Amino acid sequence: MRILAIDTALGLCSAGVMDSATDIFIASESLQMDRGHAEALMPLVERVISKVEGGFGSIDKIAVSVGPGSFTGLRVGLSAARGIALGLEVPAVGITTLTAFTVPLIDGDERSLIVSAIDARHGHMYAQIVSGAGQVFRPPQIYSIEALIAAVKSRSVRVVGSGAAMLARALQMEGIHPEAVDQLDGPDLGWIARLGVSANPEFAPPTPVYLKAPDAHPQTNGRVSHV
Repeated sequence: MRILAIDTALGLCSAGVMDSATDIFIASESLQMDRGHAEALMPLVERVISKVEGGFGSIDKIAVSVGPGSFTGLRVGLSAARGIALGLEVPAVGITTLTAFTVPLIDGDERSLIVSAIDARHGHMYAQIVSGAGQVFRPPQIYSIEALIAAVKSRSVRVVGSGAAMLARALQMEGIHPEAVDQLDGPDLGWIARLGVSANPEFAPPTPVYLKAPDAHPQTNGRVSHV
């Protein structure tokens, strides 16, 4: 299977085509950026596809990061993934950023905890906590930093994600010293592709995972009445 993986959820704009038989990218490209995904993504995808024999016609499936992350970035990636899948008549699946952050660290150690974290601002984080064996300890949702600290006390812990350094500093101030701190601008595109290979579109649709309402709301005061 050839799978096109796309990620625009956080600080990267990435795309790549992986051959699941070899577990190797045929072609991939990643740009570091906090803004500008809308302008960068499709030219990036076209550059990647130009290096793949058979082009778009050789793609069997699309995998895209679905959040949590940037509202604008997510919409860009999801729109592209859906559009390409529709045009090629192939399935598209969504992979959460927190899962893509977590999976590479799972090593079978049931005693340790893995916290994947994304800064949600105002003293909160999008996060999930799993054991080293992959068992869910705290589900994906928005947590206060204090709640995350309380959840991992007295356990060995590793932190990963775009909020890893911030969370690690908060843990250290409470005397908790993570065994590993993996500060990343975005999830590993390879894991989005690998998880996408086995993901079922029925249970992993390409729809956004926000975990909280947007900060901006439609204006209601002073709205002009429709005639």
